[in-house]
Amino acid sequence: MPIIGGFIGWITNILAIKLIFWPIEPLNIFGLKFQGIIPKRRYEIAKNIGNALESEILSFEEVAKILSNSSLKYEILEKIKFIINERIIEKLPLFIPKKMVSNFFNEAIDYYGLPLIDELKRDLMNKAREEIKIGKIVEEKINSFDIVKLENLIIQLSKRELRQIEILGGIIGFFIGFIQALVSYFLKM
Repeated sequence: MPIIGGFIGWITNILAIKLIFWPIEPLNIFGLKFQGIIPKRRYEIAKNIGNALESEILSFEEVAKILSNSSLKYEILEKIKFIINERIIEKLPLFIPKKMVSNFFNEAIDYYGLPLIDELKRDLMNKAREEIKIGKIVEEKINSFDIVKLENLIIQLSKRELRQIEILGGIIGFFIGFIQALVSYFLKM
């Protein structure tokens, strides 16, 4: 009895896990509709994952904070100086002292650059905050997956946990079978 119970518990959990994903299309059996949970509720699940990701894991503010670290500002300023100096050397006629013009622009960039970058950053972040919705992007990405690809992704992400559920079903079934065997033994006495 314990071995049969363990086998039944293990198989039952394997089937239960499969039925999370299958059948993909609704089946009508004796007037009752059956469909896997993921295919049936995929749009709702995708929306909930997107919302949870944006509100609990990775908000726009956190991304903006990473993108606006101070070392990035200095890198941008150096890149601007480099580009302007290249253009000065490239475009100015030979009789104009390029070094003097280059120094003038470099000083102007050093003086006005950081406040200008901060202002541009603020404007870009406000515009991006209005237009970039991380949760919506995730939701659309999940909804764009083929249902079989989505199933494979979920299984890949939770393979160990699903295997543990299968094994746990076998263990629980084994103990239930053991208890049944004990009850049967004592009832025969």
